[in-house]
This record gives sequence, structure tokens and C-alpha cells, in this order.
Amino acid sequence: MRRGLQIVLISAIVFAFYYFGFGVVGKTAGTIVSIFSTLTVISLCFIIFMENRNPSTTLTWILLLALVPIVGLIFYFLFGQNYFNRRKYDKKALRDMKVYERFEKEELRFHQDLTQFTPRQQQMLKLSKKLARTPISFNTETTILTNGEQTFSNLIHELENAEHHIHMEYYIFRADDIGTRIQQILINKAKSGVKIRFMYDAVGSIQISKSFLKEMVDAGVKLVAFGSVKTNFFSSRVNFRNHRKIVVIDGDVGFIGGLNVGDEYLSRSKTYGYWRDTHMLVRGEAVRTLQMIFLQDWLHMTGEKLFEQEYFSPTLTSGGDGAVQMIASGPDNERRVLRNIFFSMITSAKKSVWLATPYFIPNDDILTALRVAALSGMDVRILFPAKPDKKLPFFASHSYFPSLLDAGVKIYEYEKGFIHSKLLIVDGEVATIGTANMDMRSLNLNFEVNALLVQTASVKKMVTDFERDLLSTNLVDLDQLKNKKLWERFMESAARLMAPLL
Repeated sequence: MRRGLQIVLISAIVFAFYYFGFGVVGKTAGTIVSIFSTLTVISLCFIIFMENRNPSTTLTWILLLALVPIVGLIFYFLFGQNYFNRRKYDKKALRDMKVYERFEKEELRFHQDLTQFTPRQQQMLKLSKKLARTPISFNTETTILTNGEQTFSNLIHELENAEHHIHMEYYIFRADDIGTRIQQILINKAKSGVKIRFMYDAVGSIQISKSFLKEMVDAGVKLVAFGSVKTNFFSSRVNFRNHRKIVVIDGDVGFIGGLNVGDEYLSRSKTYGYWRDTHMLVRGEAVRTLQMIFLQDWLHMTGEKLFEQEYFSPTLTSGGDGAVQMIASGPDNERRVLRNIFFSMITSAKKSVWLATPYFIPNDDILTALRVAALSGMDVRILFPAKPDKKLPFFASHSYFPSLLDAGVKIYEYEKGFIHSKLLIVDGEVATIGTANMDMRSLNLNFEVNALLVQTASVKKMVTDFERDLLSTNLVDLDQLKNKKLWERFMESAARLMAPLL
């Protein structure tokens, strides 16, 4: 019997005895089980305390276990086992480190001149290089794609021109119109001899049908579900998702950003309406790193090693502007790469910090950094959806707004539709774009991938797009927040308590 199912059954039995321990069994049995469950909760609280987690996270878990023991126990076994979850990804971390070391040795053959950047930008690049251990490229072209139409038209064009291989990795892949169209391209390419490897997240793409996948497999597409939970949904692995969106074609062209594959990303959903998102097309040297990240995930799930030269020979572009670095982050990396890079970007700003995110649940460090930047007189702006797609994170996000507004941060609610872009722009010269939201889940639990851009034309395009997006927003007023209805404030405060778990 699977561990998750055992947990549920045991918890149900404990619950029954705890509250209904009388009659045939007698009150003594109920008392024994009550004592047992109490000791279990106390033991787990002690374990959590000794793990030296973030204080707010520790208190959240202890309160949850103390106030609602049965629910707390279930949640802990699903989401809270730091030790066991770290052990789960130790092997992946060790394998990834060997690949990083190989790339570092190759990189040492080339001198990288950082003098074209400001001292603060040089520090940022050195830090990101040390944290992520991925190379910084000066021979890469990037193009910002500002909506679904631009993204999928470019993606389809490049897929149709693939000659050697297509590597694709998505959190959500739907079997709707756009998903079926891409599926048929992959099938046709596989039949023509192109090597296709397709990875999807087992939870994010849980609605994808077996027949849809079988059609691809029958055509020769190799596919795998990341973190399968079909036989054991009540497992801690359900909490660690592959949120990455990566496409690599022939080692020359790559795609990265916020868009999954689904009709809603083309603004075809009545629920969401217009979908504002940002993706990026990459050509040249930095595609090698995207390839490496994909192949590491593929190795983790399949055991297949594919680090041959045929997958790492992109057509190098000359004269690429600025610096480009692809950064992978996930529970297999204790350095919490993106969380530290976001913090460093904010604290290094001299003029402005602009952030766009569909979910805003920051840790204390990033929250303080944003407030201090605004109090220092910098132009700090947050672009956030006016309407939610998920209510609990939406309420939790709003709980942070009063303190930010009080410090001088300007918060804009996007009203044209739903904004799903994940951007951080500093001083109009340094930016990051990718899959990571500014929330606890992306910063601590999910496998994510972002691109760091320094002094590239793409950063300027992101600035222009951000300014255009502001034309479709409402500026949040602090007085309006203070005058909210009591039930709204209660919901925000309650959701805030769950913030470390979201």
C-alpha cells in the first residue's frame, strides 16, 4: 500500500477514534488514540523546530498542527517534509553539478570582458554566475514576444523548420486547438525522422488524455511525465512541480517564458478574456544552457544521458548585445538561486524597480527590499491582475499591499484581462524573464527557469511593454484598502497565514 494512502487511512482512523471513541470500543481506546495523536503532533512540531526553517514558515506549521491536528498531519506529510524531499533530489543535484563543472571547464578557455557594464552590473553577473553555475553569453540574440499570437506563430514556424531534434518541456499542455496543432507538427516531424522528446508535468497537465499521448508515441515521439502521481496522488511529490517552459530546436533556437500551451494563452477563454503574457525567443550561444537544463530533467526522469556534441552545437551569433544567462532553480538546489538573484537585483537598483507577476507572495527579504527601495526614493512599481485566476493566492497577495503602499510602492491592477507576465526590471537596464512568479512556491518548491538580461535590446522592449501595460491599469489607493469590507480583510489575513505554504 502506498505511503500517501496509508497516511490518509491512518488519519481517518485517528480522527474517528479521537472524536467518536466510545460505544463498543469504549472511551479508553478513544483516550489512547487521543494521547497518541497529541504526541505525534508534538513530535512533528519539535522536528520542524529543529530544522531551523524560516520563522514564519515554522510558526505556520506549528499553528496548523496545533489548531487542526488531523488536517495538519495530512498537510505535513504531503507538503512539509523538508528532509525527505531534499534527499529525493540529492542524486539529481549531484548529476547536475557534474554537468555544470563540465561547462565551466569549457568556459575557462574563453575570456569574458565585463568592463562594458557598470560596477553594480558586474557584481550582479558575478553573483548569478556563482549561484546558478551556468555560463554568461555575449553571443546571443533575444526577441521579446508580448502575447500568445506572437509566441505561437514563432514557435510553430520554428517547429516546422526543425531538421534534427525538438526538445519540449511544459508545465501545462492542453489537448485543445493550439495543443492539437502543435501535437500534429510533432507527429509529422517524428515521422520524417526528427528526434522528438516531450516532457510534461504530471499535475499541471493532468487533464491530457491517454489517447492524445498515445498518438504521439505511436508516431515515434519520446515522452515522459515529470513527477508522476497517478498511482500515489497523496504523496509529497505532488508539491514539487516542474513549472518550466522550455523548447529547444536543433540546438540553435530556444523559447522560454510564461506561456504554457493552451487556448487561454491565445485569449480564447471566456473566463480570463484577454491574456497578457511575455515569452522570449533565443538564438545562439545561450540555447546551449537551455538544452543542458532540459537534458538534465530528461536524465532525471528517464535515465537517458544525451550530453553528446550533436545537441550542443548552436550556430553562434556574432555581435549579440549585452549579456544573457539562463538560470535554473528548484528544490534540488539549496542556494535558492532565483530568490537570491531577485533580492540582489532589487537591492542593487539605483533608480527603479518594476515588477510584473500574477501572484505576489514574497518572503520577508524581498518584501523588505522592495519597501526600502521605495523609501529610498526609487521608482518601485508592481503590475498585478485586477481579477484572480486563483482566489487564495489572490487574497494572500493583497495582504502585502498596505505596507508596500505605505512605503511608497506604486501598485497597478491590470484591468484589460489577466496578466501572467513574470518580469523584474531594474534601472531599465537589467531584467529577468521566465517561469518564476514572485511567490513562495516558485522561490522554494517548483522547478523554474529564468533568463537574466543585462543591457540588451530585449530589456528596452520589456520597458516599453511595461509602460504600455500601465495604460490599462488602475492605481491602487491606500485609503481604499483601509476601507475594505471586514470579510475581505479577514480573508486576506487568513490567506496570509498560509503564505509560506502557497
